[in-house]
Amino acid sequence: MEISMRKISIFIICAFILAAGYFTITKYPKINKSNESNDKLVPIKSGNLSTDYSIDTALSDIDKFNLNTVNVPIAINIDDLSSNSMVIDEYSLAKAIDLIKILKKKEVNIILEPYPWIDNGSMYETDWDPSNIDEFFWNWKTVVLKPLIDEVAKPYDVDILNIGTGFDHMEYAHGYWLDLIDYVRKHYDGLITYRTSWWITASWDQDTFSDYQDKLNNPLFGELDFISIAAYFELTNNDTNSVNNLVKALNKSQIFERDQNIKKETKNFHIRWGKPIFFGELGFPRTTKASIHPWNPYASTTINSTEQANCFEAYRRVFEKEPWFMGFSIFAIGEDGDDKLYYPSNESTKIIRKWYNKSDI
Repeated sequence: MEISMRKISIFIICAFILAAGYFTITKYPKINKSNESNDKLVPIKSGNLSTDYSIDTALSDIDKFNLNTVNVPIAINIDDLSSNSMVIDEYSLAKAIDLIKILKKKEVNIILEPYPWIDNGSMYETDWDPSNIDEFFWNWKTVVLKPLIDEVAKPYDVDILNIGTGFDHMEYAHGYWLDLIDYVRKHYDGLITYRTSWWITASWDQDTFSDYQDKLNNPLFGELDFISIAAYFELTNNDTNSVNNLVKALNKSQIFERDQNIKKETKNFHIRWGKPIFFGELGFPRTTKASIHPWNPYASTTINSTEQANCFEAYRRVFEKEPWFMGFSIFAIGEDGDDKLYYPSNESTKIIRKWYNKSDI
């Protein structure tokens, strides 16, 4: 497949300090991959917008968290968890276009994400299990991705297209994925990624390793420009933790004595496929127990902003300097109401601003 001039330009690396081994970034660097003389990566420092984001808050949060990228969702209306049909939400589409126009003027990088909005948002995309896999992929390709490419990604020069998010019940369909990626590349010149869900392995349960190996060896990851992971890994048994303990847990999880080496298992995707790794969602509720079940905002009703910040800091210490690590996207920004438990606290904001800021390392 011939590589377009635009894609070549995307892949040209921005300059930064090599000797120290740290990333440095300008205000809004363009997202690049690498060139022949340097295998380092310009990092993505992004934020996932809540589906109910306000444009004013989104723009304010870019500066607040010192971001160079924004993950812009467009809601895809889906009736129920077994549905094969879907439709782009027109209001969400129009709002996204309004925001993207502003982001382009500010030279902020954009990740465009079709976001499954199942049963009015009451169901999780990770539970979506279409009754007909053939109809699902045909509709996702032609009813969702192609119109978003034609109406948003191409006319507004979107940098990255996320072709799917946490499709746990559809990841097995390797041939369909390879066909979908080939289809998208014929119509879109930007970078392509897919965000897979976090996983569990346990030293005492070999079946979990089999599931992990199935995910690791899925050929769809080899066809992406970079691999995205929703990093809601369960770390400890403790309501609160020191940063040092959370760092230890990322190398050997403590919950249920699983001993999961999250850092190593994540790096394995880079080793297996030669692709950069990106945490497409990195978030923790502002509560105690944030490290036990990061995916569950209701695991505790006790507000604890420090615990959230400690989780962000542990991930920063473990992953920031790794040359195969492409960056992260905070979950979630753009709306900061009291019910938004994942919105970063003041303590977490200080940590997030540190990432890829050499003077603060």
